[in-house]
Amino acid sequence: MRILIRTSKWAIWARRSGTLALPLVVIPVLLHRERFITGDLFLAAAVLAGLVALFALLISLIALARLWHTGDHGWGKALAGLALSLLCLAPFGWYGSLMLRYPPATDMATTERGALPLVFEPGTAAMPAPKLLTPAQQTAIFPNAQMRTYPLLPEQTFAILARMVADRGWDVRLVRQPTVDSPGRINAQAMTLPGWREEAVLRVTPIAEGSRVDMRSASLNALHDFGSNGQRIEEFLIALDDAVTVLLRDNPVVEPVEVEAEVQLVVPVN
Repeated sequence: MRILIRTSKWAIWARRSGTLALPLVVIPVLLHRERFITGDLFLAAAVLAGLVALFALLISLIALARLWHTGDHGWGKALAGLALSLLCLAPFGWYGSLMLRYPPATDMATTERGALPLVFEPGTAAMPAPKLLTPAQQTAIFPNAQMRTYPLLPEQTFAILARMVADRGWDVRLVRQPTVDSPGRINAQAMTLPGWREEAVLRVTPIAEGSRVDMRSASLNALHDFGSNGQRIEEFLIALDDAVTVLLRDNPVVEPVEVEAEVQLVVPVN
């Protein structure tokens, strides 16, 4: 007599729910990046995807527990559901950890924000009120997000900035060359992995010692930047330090006051 071993329905539903969660996580990100959906719809879709992924995880764990006790078929289906649910929940875990690490903020600058205005697209809805860090928080969390001074002509510094912006693939919205009487400015938009737009503003000001560089990075419609604005300023300015150092090293004709850039602490004015 042949004994039939059934396939666990829990295992079947574990794989089905995990398979459903995956496109619910990926598709809204793609649509948001291409601006087919607004930020509000993206957040709603993300919440739904997270709930489905949690449901898939719960069903998978129940399926595995029952398979252990009953000996039914379906280990592959249950493990597939478990793997898919964990894969879908990984982004939520990552951004959750960033939310715990960084306080809510959507705008950072190395000087007063009025000197680094944003450029908005025609028809764009008004940006929500920015969430700002206190000067102490900004200094403690992002110690390298401070203005720079370099012993270079403003035109030289501006050329380096323009090349670095182009290398990063940012969407340039405004370019204003520096002159003897006025600073130069670059406004460019960057995009985070989930599709949130953030604008970077770079300003080069002529000073007696050479040129001064200030930077601002602001989220255009997000409620929390998860530290991306501060990280962008730090990464860019550290890379700028390296680029200037290489320029001065490879051009000994230029005699700088100091080989390395001077970092001065400027408390941003909210």
